[in-house]
Amino acid sequence: MESILKATNLKKYYGNGETTVKALDGVNLEIERGKFTAIIGTSGSGKSTLLNMLGGLDSPTEGSIQIGDTELAKLNNEQATLFRRKQIGFIFQNYNLIPVLTVWENIIFPLSLDGKKPDRQFIMQVVNMLGLENKLDTLPNNLSGGQQQRVAIARALASKPSIILADEPTGNLDSKTSYDVINLLKMTGAQFHQTIVMITHNPEIAQMADHIIRIEDGRIVA
Repeated sequence: MESILKATNLKKYYGNGETTVKALDGVNLEIERGKFTAIIGTSGSGKSTLLNMLGGLDSPTEGSIQIGDTELAKLNNEQATLFRRKQIGFIFQNYNLIPVLTVWENIIFPLSLDGKKPDRQFIMQVVNMLGLENKLDTLPNNLSGGQQQRVAIARALASKPSIILADEPTGNLDSKTSYDVINLLKMTGAQFHQTIVMITHNPEIAQMADHIIRIEDGRIVA
């Protein structure tokens, strides 16, 4: 097994003394390259905190995270931002779309930050599979929640990152669309050798992954 993502003794504490909240409490984790891993847990179990740490969006109180040969703690803010943009695609539950940009502009936005030319053929393939082909000139506010989530997924896939981190990507979608979205992630993951780490509280969605990791009270239990 070749791991692409490794967390060692990861801790994230908030507060001091008796009021300390241990969001993560000594997590050790290896994610296999090219695999689809689901992290499952109840609300407040620490799964979103863990995903933010793995993507370098938040810093641990203790412990280290390594992506490939890069240790995140050794990067300064600017290096970390560039690294994330090139290596990681994020899919957030609350979409994080830019309201003044059209669907197409939102999808290619991360690429434009790097001055990269979008692979239009590939992006249109993703757009068609997500049923967004007639919405490319639409602003996000004129889309349903499910459509906005699909735009967020297309944006994450557009730059063909090596890792996709998805935070409840099907949280606002009906069950059929949810399965379609997960199948799309699996297919693009296989096609572009991407590693996908997805957080979910839905056991049925988790079953579609190659591996399932269960987290409770900031610790991995299975």
